[in-house]
Amino acid sequence: MTHPRIEQFLFTHSEWLRGLKGIPEEDGARHFGQMNCISWTVGHLTWHEQRTWLERQQGLIPFPHLNELFAYRAPMSTPSFQEMLATWQKVARQSEPYLEGLSTESLQAPVIIDGKERSFTVGSTLQRINYHYWYHIGEIQAIRQMLGHANLPEFVGNIERQAPYRPE
Repeated sequence: MTHPRIEQFLFTHSEWLRGLKGIPEEDGARHFGQMNCISWTVGHLTWHEQRTWLERQQGLIPFPHLNELFAYRAPMSTPSFQEMLATWQKVARQSEPYLEGLSTESLQAPVIIDGKERSFTVGSTLQRINYHYWYHIGEIQAIRQMLGHANLPEFVGNIERQAPYRPE
């Protein structure tokens, strides 16, 4: 059975996709002042997923360009929204078997980077990236409001059915 924390994370993935639904390519590329465009933000979370679940945990880097273009504090750019979304989907699919195999014990294990044990755990990292998503979901919804998009998600989706609370 999938760990409850992973169920919550996969629910966040579904909410992320719900918030991106219906964005046209040209709107994904719009910048407002110093804000990154939606397509860059999709690339940024794709980079975070790849770095966290594929690179650090499994030694895999399927999309090396993400490390240069979308890392924290990477310069503003305007990638293709559809390309970034397709890349995100590939990284998410490739990460799922690892995530679904996590247990309470493995979530409590320290993260190891470059052979060195860090002071934070896999579970803390899971929480960080989960909250990172919610930050950017809100940001993207604000951008979509500025773009005049209608019928946007107004609140968290059906968590009671998709990822209800259950003890570990």
